[in-house]
Amino acid sequence: MLGLPAHVRACLFDLDGVLTQTAKVHAAAWKEMFDGYLRERATREGTAFVPFDAVDDYDEYVDGRPREDGVRTFLAARGVHLSEGSADDPPEAETVNGLGNRKNNLVLRRIREDGVEPYEGSVRFVHAAREAGLRCAVVSSSANCRDVLVAAGIEDLFDERIDGVVAHERQLRGKPAPDTYLEAARELGTDPDEAAVFEDALAGVEAGRAGRFGVVVGVDRVGQAEQLRAHGADVVVRDLAELLESR
Repeated sequence: MLGLPAHVRACLFDLDGVLTQTAKVHAAAWKEMFDGYLRERATREGTAFVPFDAVDDYDEYVDGRPREDGVRTFLAARGVHLSEGSADDPPEAETVNGLGNRKNNLVLRRIREDGVEPYEGSVRFVHAAREAGLRCAVVSSSANCRDVLVAAGIEDLFDERIDGVVAHERQLRGKPAPDTYLEAARELGTDPDEAAVFEDALAGVEAGRAGRFGVVVGVDRVGQAEQLRAHGADVVVRDLAELLESR
């Protein structure tokens, strides 16, 4: 059924890069934020400016992680350690939360200006899954998940949403920990081994493997099929429509 094992009763979808064409928006916002900060820091300290790589750095340190984890993980790789600050830090604050809020302002501006497009193949797959009686949930690290779903016109396709807001309220660890996916399965009344995880981020694929889900589908939008498999994907496709075509 749907190119999935017969025992699968629920589908758990990442948002950015799986359902919506917003991964590139996030990557651009991360680059704008980090490059601005790194340039300021290099000028202040008299060191060389090394820009954020919107492909390699994004995939390795940021993609799929909660916003503050992305800031912290990337900067640590550059030997930079900032104070955490607080959630209401202004975007100009030189703290983990401040830089995270700066990035969030940038991505929201880009979404407002450019809108959000869903992946047509993913929308077809979700419709087919629902018609087959499978329950569906969105699992995203983004605190803007609902706004993106609404902007893309697909909010009503999902039975549950576990996003950055819910994760904060329930004290759930972010990807690559499996907590948010496990919570989504619990909300759907499904055991992990009866659920399929759909992810384009390496950290998200790791979360699916760590949670021992029935199948982890890696969605390769940027030519990283081997990395997705290495991080735990059971199946790798370029678009979810390929699963429908495999029936």
